[in-house]
Amino acid sequence: MANLMDEKSLEIVLDVKVKVTVQLGSVNLPMREVLELATGSIVQLTQHASDPVGLFVNDKLVAYGEVVVVEDNFGIKITEIVGSAKS
Repeated sequence: MANLMDEKSLEIVLDVKVKVTVQLGSVNLPMREVLELATGSIVQLTQHASDPVGLFVNDKLVAYGEVVVVEDNFGIKITEIVGSAKS
């Protein structure tokens, strides 16, 4: 009986929309450099091109992946779920 209630409770939230974000990398810049940014400026990130990117759901890291191109759009191929044991 408790398991049936758990399934019904979960069903209620399955259609709730959440914010999914992929973080390619980051960098700390002094405000002076931020104010100097213009069209065509390049900001070098601390992450290497071969490093996995982070997949966040509502600002919580849930997975890592590789950037892929799907038709004319970027996508992410999940390579690791955070907290899962590697075999």
